[in-house]
Amino acid sequence: MSSRNGESFAGLKVTLVDYGYGNIRSVARALTKAGVSPVISGDPQELVNADAAVVPGVGAADSAMKSLERLGLVPALRRFIETGRPLLGVCLGQQLLMDWTEEGDMPCLGVVSGTAKRLPTGQKVPHMGWNSVEIVNPHPLLEGIPSLSYFYFVHSYYAQPDEASTEVGITEYGVRFCSMLAKGNVAATQFHPEKSGPLGLRIYENFVRLAAGG
Repeated sequence: MSSRNGESFAGLKVTLVDYGYGNIRSVARALTKAGVSPVISGDPQELVNADAAVVPGVGAADSAMKSLERLGLVPALRRFIETGRPLLGVCLGQQLLMDWTEEGDMPCLGVVSGTAKRLPTGQKVPHMGWNSVEIVNPHPLLEGIPSLSYFYFVHSYYAQPDEASTEVGITEYGVRFCSMLAKGNVAATQFHPEKSGPLGLRIYENFVRLAAGG
């Protein structure tokens, strides 16, 4: 299979983690346009031979963590990340990377030090619609994407990393919050690239290219 730009990623295995809390179909379509046929699965074994993984997410963090634990995906995801293979979290998938979430007051994956916090009062919640992302640290996933580009958001909580060095993009909505982060082989967005038009698709294309070693 090749991307819309004609690049070939034959043999690249990207696992789209299905744990019951993600907009799986729209992310799968975006990955297909980016040049791969994702393996959609909630089976931890599918991560063993994957070259890269995407963890989408829509819904409540506490319920999502319980689903990940029930499926045996918590240790599987941690082991996958430890191998150095690329992982992309989307929306709730970014919040779950934190140590803790205020939503249900419970631990998360603990991949990135920090807390998922509720958006402040005084703003309409959920934060829904287009908003700009200021790039504060360059990252390969943002190649070809200008700072202050607009992406589509739907969320009531946001990830607050303890270390500013992990913050890649910042957005304002009653508070300046981390709308994209990265730590080593892990990256995540609070916005939905798959709902964000050509620039969002560019993020998936960059992710696939990164996974392919390009």
